[in-house]
Amino acid sequence: MKKFVVWSIIILTLVISFMIYWNYYNTYSEGNRSGILQKFSKKGNVFKTYEGELIMSSIASTGNVTIASEKFFFSVTNDTLAQRMFGMEGKHVTVHYEQKRKHLPWNGETDYYVGAIIPEGK
Repeated sequence: MKKFVVWSIIILTLVISFMIYWNYYNTYSEGNRSGILQKFSKKGNVFKTYEGELIMSSIASTGNVTIASEKFFFSVTNDTLAQRMFGMEGKHVTVHYEQKRKHLPWNGETDYYVGAIIPEGK
């Protein structure tokens, strides 16, 4: 009976560890999104996180005005990158992101984490 309990605890620990890794740390998808960095802020009640909003244009008129757009909400965990992004609001940028299956409250409010930003023209 003692062996059964020990093995049950080991297996349960492995299963729980795998589930935590799978849901919160494994990258589900990654890619780039391009658009205008509309909003970037540090917010939160208990955990202060960096949150951003990118407007992605799907149709533009002749006056360089966006007719149809989609918003991309993301989080940033790197302080150095966040400081760079504060100076890029209103500019056209491309961000490289990783999507996780779920998020932890101290990592941000979204499942999308930006790890790099490329200003327009570079």
